[in-house]
Amino acid sequence: QVQLVASGGGLVQAGGSLRLSCAASGRAISNYAMAWFRQAPGKEREFVARISRSGASTVYVNSVKGRFTISRDNAKNTVYLQMTSLKPEDTAVYYCNADARTIAPSDPDEYDYWGQGTQVTVSS
Repeated sequence: QVQLVASGGGLVQAGGSLRLSCAASGRAISNYAMAWFRQAPGKEREFVARISRSGASTVYVNSVKGRFTISRDNAKNTVYLQMTSLKPEDTAVYYCNADARTIAPSDPDEYDYWGQGTQVTVSS
């Protein structure tokens, strides 16, 4: 099983930017489709973005389209989430996950394992 640790979160003002990283260990992520999720206080975990094994295909939830960019560096076994024009509603704990299928599921219930997330707080 691939182990995942997200980092790069912090406190930022609205309109600011952050770059999250997801470091994987135990398996090569080149064999996995990857995805980012987030969970705001009192809310269910939700899908944010996903990327194919090669990085050629990406999908985003509508609320972050044009502001967030998912990318991956298979040589570094790391996935990234570049977040710009941040809004207070982006405040959440952000998690990454991996799936051996061709497409990483957008339903959080499809995943059995969740690694360490990183807190993102956007102030107004």
